[in-house]
Amino acid sequence: MPPVFAHGRLRLYLLKLLDEAPRHGYEVIRLLEERFQGLYAPSAGTVYPRLAKLEAEGLVTHATEGGRKVYSITDAGRAELAGREGELADLELEIRDSVSELAAEIRDDVRGAAGKLRSEMRAAASESRTRDSSFTDVKEELRRAKQEWREQTRQARAEAQSARREAREFQRIAKQVQEQVQDHFTRGDWPTGVREGLSELSAQLGGLMGGGAASRPPFVKQDPAAAPEPEWAKDTASTGDPARDLDRLLDRFRDDIRDAARDHGVTAAQLSETRRRLATTAAHITGLLRPGGTGGSSS
Repeated sequence: MPPVFAHGRLRLYLLKLLDEAPRHGYEVIRLLEERFQGLYAPSAGTVYPRLAKLEAEGLVTHATEGGRKVYSITDAGRAELAGREGELADLELEIRDSVSELAAEIRDDVRGAAGKLRSEMRAAASESRTRDSSFTDVKEELRRAKQEWREQTRQARAEAQSARREAREFQRIAKQVQEQVQDHFTRGDWPTGVREGLSELSAQLGGLMGGGAASRPPFVKQDPAAAPEPEWAKDTASTGDPARDLDRLLDRFRDDIRDAARDHGVTAAQLSETRRRLATTAAHITGLLRPGGTGGSSS
């Protein structure tokens, strides 16, 4: 901002104010602020030194009233003021121009500050909308994740219940097969018992491969018309060597299961269930074949 008063102009204007009436320093500062419509107010460090210099030059004098200096213009000061009337008129015009310039400068500053504030507010609003949008996206993602988790939990529970049902069904099947085999062993005909047990297990596993345990009714001891035995299970020919006959049964049992798997395919669930059933059956038959097991003697 350019200087409000050119060189020597403030000195001349102070003489004008004191020519109007005696004044103390604070009143001089207040009058200058009024003349500039509140847009400019000189500091005490600007006014008091100049008043002191004017007094030193004999152009003003002061008297103390109420503890404060009240300055008055002297005859010498009036004489200098009268000799500079034209300059004083120019000074009045300069003050009006300075007021207009200050007002325009302040308006520009205000406009600039207002524009900057509007830009900052728009940026803040945009950022807020972005945050709100991001927060909405996060909430939606959490909602979907929660829904997926619930669906996965529901499916896991359903699969667990199905697995428990299949396990109970297989336990019933194994028990029935064991009872059937045990019956033959009790009569001393363990080859027939093993053959029929493997045949029954083959039929059950074949059904499992074809459509899963859920597609078969709970195991019951079936007659040949209801659930025909595999052809190899009907072959009761003996070589006279029980161990060799058992190997043949196991080979044909394995081929039967492989055929079912090849024809119908195998899912992971079916493989898991087959493993459990084979393990259970193997445990039963191995126990029966151990020394001291029921039916250990042959007829």
